[in-house]
Amino acid sequence: MNEFDMLTRFSADIRIQTIRALQHAGFGHIGGSMSIADVLAVLYGTEMRIRPTEPDWPERDYMVLGKGHCGPALYAALALKGYFPLDWLETVNRPGTRLPSHCDRLKTPGIDMTTGSLGQGLSAAAGIALGLRLEGLDSRVFCIIGDGELEEGQVWETATAAEHLKLNRLIAFVDENKRQLDGDVQAVCGGDLDEKFRSFGWHVSRVCGWDISAIQREIREASEQREAPSVIVLDTVKGIGCSFAERERMNHYMVVTKELADEAVDEIERRLAAGTYPVGEDA
Repeated sequence: MNEFDMLTRFSADIRIQTIRALQHAGFGHIGGSMSIADVLAVLYGTEMRIRPTEPDWPERDYMVLGKGHCGPALYAALALKGYFPLDWLETVNRPGTRLPSHCDRLKTPGIDMTTGSLGQGLSAAAGIALGLRLEGLDSRVFCIIGDGELEEGQVWETATAAEHLKLNRLIAFVDENKRQLDGDVQAVCGGDLDEKFRSFGWHVSRVCGWDISAIQREIREASEQREAPSVIVLDTVKGIGCSFAERERMNHYMVVTKELADEAVDEIERRLAAGTYPVGEDA
């Protein structure tokens, strides 16, 4: 299996395991979890310097999931990489779980930062990047934030500070899936994300959010930056790759039954076989 096929299969498995985890929970943040499956596959499949059997390896690259409510997708990626057993995914958001609804670094191996209060993730990532520099380490710090999350002023305070401090090892992704909890981002408080970040002095690129090769290419280009922090805008669709979520406009948080999960998993496998994954034949 070549690298592209391996990463495509990995992203499909992230989606499948996330769907199954939320099936066991009965509900969860399905829409935004689906739209980050591909970037997670690239990061954990080829690009991040990690040791799953040594989650706290000091020289690792770091991941901060600013949109911490989409932890189930990150949990799926971590489990598939061997950070913890796959059967932990059956306990997501249940009493006593080590996989809570929002990411918690004190509970889950491989989680580098507790997140969930939107707007704070990029600040944490910038702080980690600065700390690593002071320690003389060249590790990269990746941070995934939502497009609705960018309405938080703290994000832009961080954007200013990160450029001023020349945190070139900080690479952010914006999951531009165009919807937030209660509507379309553009209707609530949108704008041109590329131009906003450029005006703050960041290196900016935009890619199709499910184009694995493009994501990989832009990560490598961002890693070569010597002065500015980087942001990669993932132009994507909320719920992509999950058939029942694709049908619902308000798919931020949904009930997930076994019947819906079975349908979605079968559709993922059909799209893979047809060579149309993740978007389907009509996209």
